[in-house]
Amino acid sequence: MSNSPRDRFRPVDPESLGVASNHADIDPEVPSPARMYDFYLGGKDNFASDRRAAEEIYTQIPDLPEIARDNRGILQRAVRHMVASGITQFVDIGTGLPTQGSVHETAQAVVPESRVVYVDNDPIVLAHARALLTSRPEGTTRYIDADLRDPESIFGHPSLRETIDPGKPIGLLLVAVLHFVTEEEDPYELLATYRSYLAPGSYVLITHASRQDRPEEAWRKMEEVYARSSAKFTFRDRAQVTRLFDGFDLLEPGLVYCPEWRPEPDTPQSPSAPWNFGGVGYLP
Repeated sequence: MSNSPRDRFRPVDPESLGVASNHADIDPEVPSPARMYDFYLGGKDNFASDRRAAEEIYTQIPDLPEIARDNRGILQRAVRHMVASGITQFVDIGTGLPTQGSVHETAQAVVPESRVVYVDNDPIVLAHARALLTSRPEGTTRYIDADLRDPESIFGHPSLRETIDPGKPIGLLLVAVLHFVTEEEDPYELLATYRSYLAPGSYVLITHASRQDRPEEAWRKMEEVYARSSAKFTFRDRAQVTRLFDGFDLLEPGLVYCPEWRPEPDTPQSPSAPWNFGGVGYLP
C-alpha cells in the first residue's frame, strides 16, 4: 500500500462540491486553509491546489493529519468539559468544513438543547455548513458568514443574536485559526474585544501552532506554503499564546500541547510531533 497522501485521500472534481468552482469568491488555483485542513483530516471537499499545497508541507511534516486530529480531539474534550460546567451555548469561529464530532454533535450528545453558532468566511464552508450542520430538534445550529477579525459583526449578527443569549455564559471556540491573524493585525487586542462580549462564567478554547523546538526547515516550509494560500500563517511561542488568554483564568493543566490537555483514559498517545498549543480559559 502506498504511503503517499495523494493515495490516502480521494480527490474530487470541484463541480461535485456544494459550490461551483467559478463562484466569484473562489479561486480554485489558490489553496484555502479550510480546504487544506479538510484534506489533513481525510476529507474530500478540496481542490487540486489544496492537495498540492498540503503534500508539499508533508515533505517536512508527514504527521500533519495526526496534528489536525489532535486539534479535533481537544475541541471535543473541551466542549464536553464546558457542557459539564453548565455551558449550553457555543460560538465556533473559523469552524472549517464539517467533520464528524463537530461542536453541536458533541454538545448535544450531552445536552440536546445546546445551541451552536458556526462562523467562517469561506464560501465552500458556508455551503457545506448550511447543508450538513443540522441540529437535534431540541437545540439550534446556525452558521454565519463573517471574518474572525471582525468580532463586532459576529456578535452583532442577527442569526447569532437569535440563537445566543449574550447575557449568559458562552463557550467561545478558536481552534487552529488565530495563527492566520498576523502580529500587525494585533491578535491580543482582538481577543480583548472578544472577551468584552462574553458574560462572566464564559470559557474560551484556543489552539495555536507554534514552531517552538521544531526543526527550522519544517516550519519555514509551512510558512512558505501558506504564504501562497489565501491566508498567511504566523507561528507564536508559548509566551505569545499565553498572552492571548489575558483576562481569563487558565484551567489546569494550563497551556500544553493539544494531546496533553486532559487526555481521556485509555486513549492511545498521539504519535504526532508537538506543533500546537491548546488551553481553556475561564472568565471570572
